[in-house]
Amino acid sequence: MPRAQGSQAQALLAFEAIYGTAPATGYRKIPFASSGLAAVQPLLESELLGNGRDPFAPVKDAIDVDGDMQVPVCAQTLGLWLKGLLGQPTTTGTGTFTHTFVSGAPSLPSMAIEVGHPDVPFYSMYSGVKVDSMMINMERKGLVTAQVSLIAQGEATGPTSGAGTPTVPVLQRFGSFNGSVMRNGAPLGNIVSANLKYANTLDRVEVLRDDGKIEGLDEGVATLGGQLVVRFDGAALYDQSVNGTACSLVFGYEISPSVKLTFTAHEVYLPRPRKEVSGPAGVQVTFDWQAAKAVSPALMMTAVLINSVETY
Repeated sequence: MPRAQGSQAQALLAFEAIYGTAPATGYRKIPFASSGLAAVQPLLESELLGNGRDPFAPVKDAIDVDGDMQVPVCAQTLGLWLKGLLGQPTTTGTGTFTHTFVSGAPSLPSMAIEVGHPDVPFYSMYSGVKVDSMMINMERKGLVTAQVSLIAQGEATGPTSGAGTPTVPVLQRFGSFNGSVMRNGAPLGNIVSANLKYANTLDRVEVLRDDGKIEGLDEGVATLGGQLVVRFDGAALYDQSVNGTACSLVFGYEISPSVKLTFTAHEVYLPRPRKEVSGPAGVQVTFDWQAAKAVSPALMMTAVLINSVETY
């Protein structure tokens, strides 16, 4: 009997017209490095007495369906995750398309994601999936990936796929050497590493249902923040943290003018950091930055993806 192998696993994604109802068509195959999306149902231990030292049988608790997926920062497929994170983009262009995603959407689209093991065969269809958060790390070396945290309503399993015939996007991955950080429109030097995390703070609507599922997910107050690890030079960032002023930060990757990704945090505040000298090597300082809604534009974040994909 065949056993499931991670190398043979596949993930398919489509957006839902009705929350919690997986569509029969419209799926795209998405590259991923790992998937922790799964349904769990704990067992509640019996608290009853009178049965001696051996307990009564446990009782099933409610079902929670969530987990993280590690996905490549790909010029073709990242737009799917950005749509789940921020909502439908505004798209312009012909041949080369510019997709502009903005923070603050009052409601977010839901997705269906199928994770399958064709060699077994065994397929898990997750419906009512929303993106709770996305985090991207930027370093000088290494693969560029995004950690996408997901919350779903339900899971259905079976021996056959429910996703029809998916389309297969081209993998066009950004590399670490394509990355840059800008502050107030100018390149920011001495950056050792950086990361950014946008979170929707989704609130599970936990009501009484005979299937143990949540009723839905409500969008909470969004947050945007991260870390900047810099070689200390006593310049702009430290002065800003002392003065309590704001700046804009742009985190970007560019393969060419027609293949580009940027995240703009329009109003960023820096805490006053601890400056430690731990040895003879260079002194590094970590800034745990936080973003807020700016006055102009009246947004916390704008993400722009330029590629050859006509629509998401």
